[in-house]
Amino acid sequence: MDVVSLLREQLRGAHDVLESTIGDTTAEQAHRAPGGTVLSIAANYAHTVCGEDAVAGLIDGSAPLFQSAWAGRTGVSELPPLDPPWAEWAARVTLDLAQARGYAHAVYARTDGIVAALSPEDLERPLDLSTLGFGMRTVGFLLSAVLQMHPFLHAGEISAIKGLQGLPGYPF
Repeated sequence: MDVVSLLREQLRGAHDVLESTIGDTTAEQAHRAPGGTVLSIAANYAHTVCGEDAVAGLIDGSAPLFQSAWAGRTGVSELPPLDPPWAEWAARVTLDLAQARGYAHAVYARTDGIVAALSPEDLERPLDLSTLGFGMRTVGFLLSAVLQMHPFLHAGEISAIKGLQGLPGYPF
């Protein structure tokens, strides 16, 4: 398996874990404030998907879907702010879960298309990721350390929040 195929497989796995962890979450469960400084399931999901949409375009210079084909149709009442803290936004944001999951699948397909078009050499191309707090890195870093890890991290948070509500977290 070549490195681009491996990255695509890892991204699919990350998306699958996030989506299966969201699973049959209801709107009430998604919007319930977990307490403390923890964001709701809805806010975690919106942050993860909108973040991938915005960051994936750094690779090929394309506009996020939330600004183009999916503008006004993301199911997210308000886009996440660029920088933390996110608590105020998280208290306001609402999701239409079915619509947001449709948007998420479009984001995943777009990311996969962007990655599929890369060569192994493209992974070495430098990117200025200063706005994300990473400085100068490579396309490979963006894919492996940011886009691939991010859904896994937030799936863990969502799983824990579901557990606090007495629900099964991860589906496995």
